[in-house]
Amino acid sequence: MDLLNTLVDKGLRRELPTREEALAVLATSDDDVLDVVAAAGKVRRHWFGRRVKLNYLVNLKSGLCPEDCSYCSQRLGSKADILKYTWLKPDEASKAAAAGLAGGAKRVCLVASGRGPTDRDVDRVSETIRTIKEQNEQVEVCACLGLLSDGQAERLREAGADAYNHNLNTSEGTYADITTTHTYADRVDTVQRAHAAGLSACSGLIAGMGESDEDLVDVVFSLRELDPDSVPVNFLIPFEGTPLAKEWNLTPQRCLRILAMVRFVCPDVEVRIAGGREVHLRTMQPLALHLANSIFLGDYLTSEGQAGKADLEMIADAGFEVEGAGEVTLPEHRVEAAAGCGSVCGAHEGADACGHEGRDACGTTAAQEARTDLVAVRRRGAGTDLAPNA
Repeated sequence: MDLLNTLVDKGLRRELPTREEALAVLATSDDDVLDVVAAAGKVRRHWFGRRVKLNYLVNLKSGLCPEDCSYCSQRLGSKADILKYTWLKPDEASKAAAAGLAGGAKRVCLVASGRGPTDRDVDRVSETIRTIKEQNEQVEVCACLGLLSDGQAERLREAGADAYNHNLNTSEGTYADITTTHTYADRVDTVQRAHAAGLSACSGLIAGMGESDEDLVDVVFSLRELDPDSVPVNFLIPFEGTPLAKEWNLTPQRCLRILAMVRFVCPDVEVRIAGGREVHLRTMQPLALHLANSIFLGDYLTSEGQAGKADLEMIADAGFEVEGAGEVTLPEHRVEAAAGCGSVCGAHEGADACGHEGRDACGTTAAQEARTDLVAVRRRGAGTDLAPNA
């Protein structure tokens, strides 16, 4: 297929595809999905080999968020029966992080619900970062605390944070349909603050909220322009008790096309499969490893994920290997560019992070039936007395 050959050549040169080419990837048929995966897989392997980076979420503060993001089980007015608790103490958070690190994770993502942190919250999270770093010298720490104010990104960096996650989630043109308590511009501003402070910027999207193909291309092209080191791709988890509970627009094949499009547009960036992979990709998850080079291990913010042991077996069975703590994730040219601007190489859920839980998809396949049996609310790990899944 000429389209795929063109996109592979552009990906190997880090050349931006046209919008028409990106849209054409999303418009391919299910009959061609293996060809699409094979083509995007060439780009993924060129920049990242067969390594898979493991990340582990620690939900520092769950539920009771004042923002009204329609996709989120922690939103204002949510009736989802999720865990609700206030801030974990630094030693509790460090203990939770240790479970993920023991399972092979090299990055810990510290997430808290809310519009954004107060200065006291930043102090609390900074202490948590220092505690985790003292006990695990090589670990990468990514914070995801919502919208940042002046000086907060710098303080997190001084405490030892390596990265900051704040997702764009959807296109600028449709953002107000999803959230009204803050704006798309607010999100862009926070990503830029993190980058300017020397933090590795991490920003991604949520697919399956009823968005059009044009919306998906818009947000991924916007991410390319922001140039984060890491792009998490979340697939909507339609929690009962949220406005988008009835939005079951994704099929495994559409998820694969979305991931392939992201890889073609962001060829040399860490593309991470985040929340919802078990719900929507299901038995097709191993194919997604040919597109993304990063996943979350174990559970998400408010939902349970695949067993950590099953994640590791899936990676090995698919012919991939877990990226070691001493290995550099990003290609050399991105590491050098980051060093030149004073940031670190590396890296996402929370008020806005990895594991998000959107509106009539315009894909070429019919939407699947609602699989509410696959949406399991997290009842273990952080904020409970039960052992975590890692």
